[in-house]
This record gives sequence, C-alpha cells and structure tokens, in this order.
Amino acid sequence: MDFLTNPLNLVIFFPLVGVLALLFIPGEKKNALRWTALITSLLTFGLSIWMLTLFDKANPDLQLSLDLPWIQVAGWNIHYYVGVDGLSILLVLLTTFLTPISILSTWTAIEERVKDFMLFFLLLEVGMSGVF
Repeated sequence: MDFLTNPLNLVIFFPLVGVLALLFIPGEKKNALRWTALITSLLTFGLSIWMLTLFDKANPDLQLSLDLPWIQVAGWNIHYYVGVDGLSILLVLLTTFLTPISILSTWTAIEERVKDFMLFFLLLEVGMSGVF
C-alpha cells in the first residue's frame, strides 16, 4: 500500500480535507462551518469502520501498516511508520466516534470564532488519530 491508499492514513489525514474546506468558508456562515466539520468527522468515522472491517482479529501483529522513508540526512534514516494492533484500532475507532458527538455537543455552545474552533477541532482529530 502507498501513502494515499493506506486505510489508516486515510483515517488519520481525512479531517485535513475538512480543514481545507473550512478555510474557504467565510466566518459569518456559522451553520455552514458547523455542518462541514460534522460531515467531515462523520465521514472519518465511516472510514474507521471500514478500516475495522479490514482488520484481522486473529492476527496479533501490527496491521494496515505503512513504512516510508522520510528524512535521510547525514546518516539519519528516519521513517514514517504507522500501523494498528488490537488495542490501537479500538482507540482510533473511539476517537472518530467521539469527534462528531463532541462537535454536536458544541453546536449552540460556541457562538464566537466558530471557524477557528472547528478548524482546530478537526486538527485535534488528526493528532489524536495519529497518536493511536
């Protein structure tokens, strides 16, 4: 698998598509910002469910892994390496499940700087998914 077709990478980085979309929506259109963030997070949750269907529960090894050379300078050989095991896939699923719920819970609570909030919330989802 390569970077763009790896299911785990799609789950980790798909919220960035929503971030890019939010950048082009004016800050005054609060409902459009909220709906864009919510739809992005729901699609990310759908991708994580798809990733769960690809996971072999009988195999205890790291799965859906991707190992790409990243930085190779002056003897340093740093790789971008991601994968999930039985525990981390559940944590990724939990993260992508709770994100749309969290966005819905702030629907009317956040009235100022909605654009900033939704941008950073989706960036937070990228970070949380990447950690697990």
